[in-house]
Amino acid sequence: MDTRLVDTGGAMIACREDGARAGASVVFLAEIATDMRVWDTVLPHLPDRLRVLRMDIRGHGASSAPPGPYSMGALVRDAERVMDTCGTADAVVVGCGLGGMIAQGLAVKRLDLVRGLVLVNTAAKMGQPASWHTRADALRREGMEAFHHDPLPRWARAPVIGLREMVSAQPAHGVATCCDAIAGTDFYTPVSGLRLPTLGLAGTDDAFTPPDLVRETAELIPGAETRLLRRAGHVPMFDQPEAMGHEIGAFLIRIGHCGTSVAQA
Repeated sequence: MDTRLVDTGGAMIACREDGARAGASVVFLAEIATDMRVWDTVLPHLPDRLRVLRMDIRGHGASSAPPGPYSMGALVRDAERVMDTCGTADAVVVGCGLGGMIAQGLAVKRLDLVRGLVLVNTAAKMGQPASWHTRADALRREGMEAFHHDPLPRWARAPVIGLREMVSAQPAHGVATCCDAIAGTDFYTPVSGLRLPTLGLAGTDDAFTPPDLVRETAELIPGAETRLLRRAGHVPMFDQPEAMGHEIGAFLIRIGHCGTSVAQA
């Protein structure tokens, strides 16, 4: 299916659906400074007959980058309205980094849309506000080259083909305003009130959101589990797409979200 644009009342959000229209819904939200293509290598390793919805966060990819400031509430509202427009409910939402924060906010706000969460290298609160504001200021001055100095070196366990190019393609203004949104977000209290199946996935070589931070966030939700992705950095879709796809697929099967057939790469 081709990419379409959804007017969320503040931004035009690019989204794409793949898979079985009548299948169980899985929504993918990417990390800051990446776009929906980051999931391309993971999808072939998921169970068959899923309905997959991906979207570009505002200020990224093919989505619009309206003037800031952006709030986390606006980013959550974008995801909410895309899901409503596409008729996607009772979904497992998979989010990496910023996408994981949006997934948490979406579950808090619209539990009717979210059946379960997969939180990849993310946290209820990420770092200190001052560091994100400093990063945003650098992006506004220097463009995306600033992101290559920090935090990209802490993301990957080794130079990853395609990641630098994807980051470079993002609009610096959009990434900067999303940095400001992260700075103002602390989901510890609302997320601790959630009661839904949750899987935390942590890259063992991620120096940006270490495994203990991912586990701490997942364990705010009773019954949540955390799995490690060995030899993976902050964006494991590049490092270990097969292992990541299989972990997500196994979780979907364990919670009864889909059948037991797993796609073969």
